[in-house]
Amino acid sequence: MRTIAAISFALFAFGAFAQDADLINADRPGIADGSAVVGRGIFQLEFGLERDHNGGGRSLSSPVLFRYGMTRDLELRIEGDGYIRERHANGFAPVAIGVKYHFGQAPSMGVIASVSVPSGTGEQRSHETNGIAVFTTDINLGEKWSLNPNAGLASQDDGDGRFTAGILALTVQYNVSDRTNVFVDGAMQTQESRGGGESLVVDAGAAWIVGSNTQFDVSIGWRARGTTTPNVFVGAGISRRF
Repeated sequence: MRTIAAISFALFAFGAFAQDADLINADRPGIADGSAVVGRGIFQLEFGLERDHNGGGRSLSSPVLFRYGMTRDLELRIEGDGYIRERHANGFAPVAIGVKYHFGQAPSMGVIASVSVPSGTGEQRSHETNGIAVFTTDINLGEKWSLNPNAGLASQDDGDGRFTAGILALTVQYNVSDRTNVFVDGAMQTQESRGGGESLVVDAGAAWIVGSNTQFDVSIGWRARGTTTPNVFVGAGISRRF
């Protein structure tokens, strides 16, 4: 155990003092995903902890995203909400497997497609297959400001039957420096459940890069409309490029 801890510390310390010309570009913590990919042969881990406050209680999850660059413009993605701890419903969340393809430069654009397969444990286990496809782009508004809009479709089954939902998300980011940024964003789903109405969540936070390969982040968000998303959620995370 001490050996594993020492190796992990060394890897993160190396990232903190590396002199790479480029900086890590993580998809967390904002709701909208970016269009950039990690690059061929690059492995990137994005991990966080999130505390959700709902009308019926609280829950703790550990969202995680694994990204691996298959080519210069294509990456493999494996993600999920990790282990979820809540009243009478503990277990590992389902896993989604997908890809992101990057194209275009001004503005930078990309497409993300993923499938959530039957997986998970305990009360969090899902027996359904769900899919999502999202178009994403990054628009720079000078040196300090940028926009990151997403638009897509999701095919979901919530246990009452399958339905198709439209998804819109937008992140507005202000770069305090080349290593620190703050942001606000929001996401709307046109149908949050079969026969249900729209959901809307808003979020704000900050991220900062240490060295070239490590990013830390914090965020807080809340539900503005709907019933299936948390009333309030608070998160923090770390992203590491190898």
